[in-house]
Amino acid sequence: MTAPSQTICHAAGPGAVAGVDFTSRPTARKPIVLALGRFDGHAVRLDALVSHSSFEAFDGWLRAPGGDWVGAFDLPFGLPRELITTLGWPTDWLALMRHYAGLSRAEIRDTFAAFCDARPAGGKFAHRACDKPAGSSPSMKWVNPPVAYMLHAGVPLLIDAGVDLPGLHVGDTTRVALEGYPGLLAREVLGARSYKSDERAKQTPERLIARKDLVDALEQGRTRLAVRLRLSHAQRDALVADASGDRLDAVLCLLQAAWARAQPAFGRPACADALEGWIVSA
Repeated sequence: MTAPSQTICHAAGPGAVAGVDFTSRPTARKPIVLALGRFDGHAVRLDALVSHSSFEAFDGWLRAPGGDWVGAFDLPFGLPRELITTLGWPTDWLALMRHYAGLSRAEIRDTFAAFCDARPAGGKFAHRACDKPAGSSPSMKWVNPPVAYMLHAGVPLLIDAGVDLPGLHVGDTTRVALEGYPGLLAREVLGARSYKSDERAKQTPERLIARKDLVDALEQGRTRLAVRLRLSHAQRDALVADASGDRLDAVLCLLQAAWARAQPAFGRPACADALEGWIVSA
């Protein structure tokens, strides 16, 4: 496994897959993490973990020639239809994303806060149809986690890089981007057990044990995706040792990308909302 770097490193060719743990404010301390590998139809071999501490470096990877990859990205690709119609925003996905990209984060926060303030307790946020099956946070949430800002930062990069977003926007079909969610697979194995934290005080032995259990399950293919993860001893140690869980989240997305690569239409449900988007395997 390569050490985290700024190098544009990408798997290409038949079976190439990627998992991306995204952040709305990449830094050297909290970078965007890519898990790169290859899927043979049954198992995924992890080839490299690569970190990008800036959007510019990440964009360079997205645009690198010789792609032929399918990637699952841990950020929302859409907003709730209920929110969009209430606000009177465009109901065409690309027009909506262009409108959203033109807002500042302060404007997003104030607009979404006003929307929530006008709603009753227990139903403040609007949800996408895919959120409940995946167990994901509403994509309009701007704190803990700030997924609304992740969408704001990440989706315009994908559009401008020309990647294909199945069911949402046609692009270069040798570079396919899907919305992943690592928590979906993690909860299947661990239930309510937590396996990560960015706060040092919460990086407990219990979370370390949970990461070990999760990696063991992934190597054995003990999820409903039935995809095995192939690791070296050094890679396994690195995933378990990363108390933030960023590398492990990228690998969870890698497995979702591998599963999707083997499915018709990448596993997109026939009922998926072309405005809200969909989450792989949810």
